[in-house]
Amino acid sequence: MVSTEIVDIELPKDSNVILGYSHFIKTVEDLNEIISIYAPNAKYAIAFSEASGDRLIRWEANDDDLKGRAIDAIGKLSAGHTFLIFLKNAFPITILNQIKNCQEVGRIFAATANPLSVIVAKSERGNGILGVIDGSFPVGVENEENKNKRRKFLRDIGYKS
Repeated sequence: MVSTEIVDIELPKDSNVILGYSHFIKTVEDLNEIISIYAPNAKYAIAFSEASGDRLIRWEANDDDLKGRAIDAIGKLSAGHTFLIFLKNAFPITILNQIKNCQEVGRIFAATANPLSVIVAKSERGNGILGVIDGSFPVGVENEENKNKRRKFLRDIGYKS
């Protein structure tokens, strides 16, 4: 029998989250290296839910608060071979391509600073992520003022010139 549950992920203040699926214990160390190289000023924590063997929550971090929150969040999901990264002082876009290219990473479910809800399937053998709800639904269509504000924001934070 399979049931579903929505698990809300509480993001620490001024942080982003990357949620993904991976297949090997080596993931934690490889993601740690990626963040250290491509976002050296970032504060971060990685938690990985091991699906076989010891079935532990594996982790790497350079921030104790984020570490505790990442371990708690991945524990709430309790889905095998899932990883979660909390990130401060950097945006996911800085490291996302490198994470996608990591040989163990099979899928990215979300990379966001928005409120995040995860739709989890629960079975007798374990849990799996079906999808995510990232933020809220749209309430309109951008006008020229909104468009100019978006363009200015991207240039102000250095992602467009």
